Amino acid sequence: MKNIKYLLLSVTLIGFTACNEIEDVDRAEDMVILPELTAGSADFSNYVAIGASFTAGFTDGGLFIAAQENSFPNQLAQQFANAGGGALTQPLMNDNIGGLLFAGNVIQGPRLFFNGAGPASLPAIPTTEVTAILSGSFNNMGVPGAKSFHILAPGFGNVAGVPIGAANPYFARMASSPGTTVLADALAQAPTFFTLSEIGGNDVLSYALSGGTGVDQAGNFDPSTYGGSDITDPNVFAQAFSGMVTALTQGGAKGVVTTVPDITSLSHFTTVPYNPLDPTNPAFGPQIPTLNGIFGALNQIFAQVDPSRIIVFSETEASAVIVKDEDLADISAIITGGLLSNLPAFEAFIAQFGLPPQAAPLVANLLGVTYGQTRQATESDLFVLPSSSVIGTVNTDNVVALMGMGLSQALAGQFSVEGVSLPLEDKWVLTPQEQAAIATATMAFNTTIETVANGNPDVAIADLRAVLEQAATVGYPYDGYTMTTDLVFGGMISLDGVHLTARGYGLMAREFLVAIDTAFGSNFIEAGFTPDAGSLPTNYSPSLQ
Repeated sequence: MKNIKYLLLSVTLIGFTACNEIEDVDRAEDMVILPELTAGSADFSNYVAIGASFTAGFTDGGLFIAAQENSFPNQLAQQFANAGGGALTQPLMNDNIGGLLFAGNVIQGPRLFFNGAGPASLPAIPTTEVTAILSGSFNNMGVPGAKSFHILAPGFGNVAGVPIGAANPYFARMASSPGTTVLADALAQAPTFFTLSEIGGNDVLSYALSGGTGVDQAGNFDPSTYGGSDITDPNVFAQAFSGMVTALTQGGAKGVVTTVPDITSLSHFTTVPYNPLDPTNPAFGPQIPTLNGIFGALNQIFAQVDPSRIIVFSETEASAVIVKDEDLADISAIITGGLLSNLPAFEAFIAQFGLPPQAAPLVANLLGVTYGQTRQATESDLFVLPSSSVIGTVNTDNVVALMGMGLSQALAGQFSVEGVSLPLEDKWVLTPQEQAAIATATMAFNTTIETVANGNPDVAIADLRAVLEQAATVGYPYDGYTMTTDLVFGGMISLDGVHLTARGYGLMAREFLVAIDTAFGSNFIEAGFTPDAGSLPTNYSPSLQ
């Protein structure tokens, strides 16, 4: 049956009259007949999706039923059904709360919701129990958190390994056996068509989310030695990715793969400004003269060693936070020695804080250790989204430590304000060097993806990287909407700042269909079979549980 769309045109039909009066006014329907849908050379009868969190439908910091129903594989399957495709089975969660339990204990909290000011955690308790293993096979093999080599790793779904971090709780719920692999369970279904999506994303994302606290494992070919926040070696990725594609296509199946986006353009890394310290804020503004006095003593040393480290807070404009930059040379000893080199002046300096002269060595050492790798942030630094709830707060652990050194509680608190007097830890910021490591790995992954896809006629490629790059700059059009990566209001990125909204997954599905039409001769786009953006939400109500 042809897919028919009607365009209603307001047309005024003026009939001929002998008395020059309007005799009849009517509306006509201009019927546009779209072409018959064809699958081209693709067989959609048994579609299997392999991937990570995007494939699963992860959104708003969680996985839940409504999100899974709006996952891009499910949206694709709905279109494939018009061209001979079957139903898509998914390992559905128990609720719309999100989060996970293991043996009754919460191991992942509930999803986020918009509380009118920003993302907030849903006030509910998860009910999905990891140890309640699902039966049957699933067409959606999306496993949140999976890196490229995890897809091929035996035991990645062994429920016994979940408490010790040796297995993935999402895969443990649906794995056919404790020793199986994600790819093996996918291949067991003999797919006729597949999507292999966002493979490589988590291989850099975990590093980025940690603020670069992991290790760039370039040159290390043994992923069993990697930490959870490390960047995967490009050769390890290449071997895993090419092995997946070879295995999936050797039986004649066709499929689509995606490039890896430049993740640092996502709102998780672009929302928090580098200079959020407002001089009109009554909690900060009055402290600026005192702060500048404290850093004035250090700035004399910074000026001699490295002027880029000089710290000054403005009384008229927003100021940058101070950060610990592990790529800076550690000048702790130089600071301590410099402060003590003019002991009478330093003793007078600390006296203004009520400290006796004999405290000078202790305080000089403390300042050296605290500010040995410190600088003010610049616009080249990126701050992870959770840092917004940390900047400007008092680090109570640091207060306790300073009080243990003999400082009063008030003075210890004064030196423990995150990003103001206490440098933000590395986990809150991606420095330019850390961003470069992410970009280098991402480029290498995409080179592999493009080479493998271009060398296999049964594989199409959807350029997710280009889509998100455009969305992050000028916006990406989708059914009359302009999708951007702005947090909350951009329409594309969910409240966690990384994963897509339902509408974002609809756009992703449409891009898959464009690639499928181009590579395999189908005509989903021309025939009008694409997800409707207007029917897909950009947020979920907190009442949905």
